[in-house]
Amino acid sequence: MGELTRQAVERYVEALNRHDPGEIAACVTPGFHNEHTSEAGVSLHGRDAYRERLKVFLSEFAGLRYEIEDLIVDGLRAAVPYRMSFTYRGRPVVIRGMFRFEVADGLIAHRVDYWDGAEFTRQTSR
Repeated sequence: MGELTRQAVERYVEALNRHDPGEIAACVTPGFHNEHTSEAGVSLHGRDAYRERLKVFLSEFAGLRYEIEDLIVDGLRAAVPYRMSFTYRGRPVVIRGMFRFEVADGLIAHRVDYWDGAEFTRQTSR
């Protein structure tokens, strides 16, 4: 079970780093719940809504790259501390954060994204 969770998470993060909304959305369940804790994040439900949001997100966060710092797996759950880098309105940004995942049938069913919105503001408002 843990190995399938690890594979699902790695496949998802690799898809994010390739910036293809269709490929990313194929890594999540139809009822996917994308939850953001940051003020700048947008939470939503459903694979189709997520695919549409990705188009905007990937254009706003140009060159988005997630570097996995650790991958902690417990059955169908995983925690992933990451380092996220991108360019936002011409400004380079680097933020550390954490994903928490729940996996079902080899796909991401629920993602909670924790990152510091104040750090985003600090780096983009200079």
